[in-house]
Amino acid sequence: MSAILNTLLTNEHPKARRVDLSRPLSIAVAGNPNAGKTSLFNSLTGLRQKVANYPGVTVESKVGQWTLATELPPARLIDLPGLYSLDATSLDEEVARDFLLGQAQSIAKPDAIVIVVDATNLVRNLYLATQLLETGQPIVVALTMFDLTERSKLKIDAEKLSTALGVPVVPVIAKQRRGLEELALAVLIAVKSRSLCPAGRFESLDRSEPTNRQSRVITRYALIERIVSDVVETTDDGEPGISERIDRVVTHKYLGPLILLVVMLLVFQTIFSWANLPMTLIAHVFTGLADAVRNHLPAGVFTDLLADGIIAGVGGVLAFLPQILLLFLFISILEDSGYMARAAFLMDRLMRAVGLHGKAFVPLLSSFACAVPGIMATRTIENPKDRIATIMIAPFMSCSARLPVYTLMIAAFFSGRRVFGVISLGALIILGMYLLGITVAIIVAWILKHTILNAPPPPFVMELPPYRVPEIGNVAHALLARTTVFLKRAGTVILAISILLWALVAFPRANKPKSSNPQALVSESANGSDASSAQIQNSFAGRAGRLIEPVIRPLGFDWKIGIGLISSFAARETIISTLSIVYNVGESSDSKSSSLVDAMRNAKRADGSPVWTPLVALSLMIFFLLACQCMSTVAIVRRETNSWRWPMFMVGYMLVLAYVASFVTFQGGLLLGFS
Repeated sequence: MSAILNTLLTNEHPKARRVDLSRPLSIAVAGNPNAGKTSLFNSLTGLRQKVANYPGVTVESKVGQWTLATELPPARLIDLPGLYSLDATSLDEEVARDFLLGQAQSIAKPDAIVIVVDATNLVRNLYLATQLLETGQPIVVALTMFDLTERSKLKIDAEKLSTALGVPVVPVIAKQRRGLEELALAVLIAVKSRSLCPAGRFESLDRSEPTNRQSRVITRYALIERIVSDVVETTDDGEPGISERIDRVVTHKYLGPLILLVVMLLVFQTIFSWANLPMTLIAHVFTGLADAVRNHLPAGVFTDLLADGIIAGVGGVLAFLPQILLLFLFISILEDSGYMARAAFLMDRLMRAVGLHGKAFVPLLSSFACAVPGIMATRTIENPKDRIATIMIAPFMSCSARLPVYTLMIAAFFSGRRVFGVISLGALIILGMYLLGITVAIIVAWILKHTILNAPPPPFVMELPPYRVPEIGNVAHALLARTTVFLKRAGTVILAISILLWALVAFPRANKPKSSNPQALVSESANGSDASSAQIQNSFAGRAGRLIEPVIRPLGFDWKIGIGLISSFAARETIISTLSIVYNVGESSDSKSSSLVDAMRNAKRADGSPVWTPLVALSLMIFFLLACQCMSTVAIVRRETNSWRWPMFMVGYMLVLAYVASFVTFQGGLLLGFS
């Protein structure tokens, strides 16, 4: 490679053109969805990548550094949104098309394009490739999934395909790092020699009148099919492949949904089983840290801020990090294996039954991790009414921020119980919360699509990628990215809210009790009326909680829970840190609880009755399931709809729905004899 590189650098190559290779090159990675772009991009860049927005739009892309050769500065590699053709129909596709064609504002045309082509689906993937070949830009085709063709009954002649297309074609297997050096060399040669496709082969296919577009598409596919038939040999004996055999069961009309339900249950069961130990260890670490702060720093406002505000607040949320990591891990594995595409296929019939576009399932699926990227993913939906309808129901999906709330309630009042002696009751409750959110979303979508957002959904065409063993690199990158977002949230938003909440709880300062009788203080503490409780009750936060208490009392909530509800509208998971601060969790005094679960179990009302019961916990979970308690979600809806009307409508109707459902849950439970 060094000899060829030296030739290129000295412009002695017979086809070389003057390109300054001493500057970082800009290289775009384009291709169909599910063609292996992400795997290739991760292999080429490693951890040297970040998410960036295109100027003037909210569409994101990954940008990383690719070392083409040790003698050259790393190239800037841009992973574009997936697109099937240059005839863009959505915002994502428009941005990718404009970037590739050099039509994007304030962004230069890339020096070269790496077109990712799925070797197991050549005909469909080569449609975009042939369109890009007409632009005359330096292009290299990266033939991915080549290992799948090697194990199947297909044999692709890459050199023959390269001759037919007129550009380099490099077979790559990203997870094995096969073909990556050859790909880098091919890109350098393409940049210097500016290889063009054979004149007249593809360039006239899209020059006809718009009315003949359908004719152009048949014509183009006919040419591609002739090329593919020349370069692909098959020994197919008519027997279905392994993916087809699996899909006969997994995508079955009746068995498919049942399998999906079992998969979800197993995921939640595993999350509960595996996360207990690390969660306990993290909780002990933060409790010990708070005790150390109190023991080594003088008593005062600053010590209280560190121990009760920052450590207790942020630590209360980070204790649930193992469960969130496991959730992200399983989502990444299911995505990389190809099963998530099958889940979308299974849900398409249900989506269309309520009037939603089949593409709505992918944004809704993303919302199980976080509603913000889920709402951003609706850009792939062409119809504006379909897109807004999907945005309006995305927050009903139980995101990772709700998981700590569910887990806390289950740990306090439903732990240790099993169904049939095997399945954890907690796993069933969480599965029930997820299914309830989906059910409510479907009902709301049906109402919206038959009233203010009425529009017939267009047909949904989706490719099912072949099943494959999840790549450790892809899963690790996805897990790292999602974990980083959560930790940034804990280190910024939750930290700020915890400090603010501590201040609202700590001020104005109440006078210390005059009684010096220890027994009296212990008795008062047991009834929630000691000095600390008085401080909280008369603080700014306590006054706000008491102000809304008459409104939330029918839901089973007292004023302390009310403080948590108020703070949770900034970010759902902050109710954990709020309750930790309100209940003084972790204080060294014997009268205080060492854990939030114990504090909730021991909390009493003025009449001695428990504040928390299983019915109250269930009512709170229902409220958190249905209410829109996330300022980040509101902000992204405002940005995506370019209006305050839709985010305000979403917050309003979801809050009313959450209140009514929580009211029915609690009052109905009381009527049925549950206390």
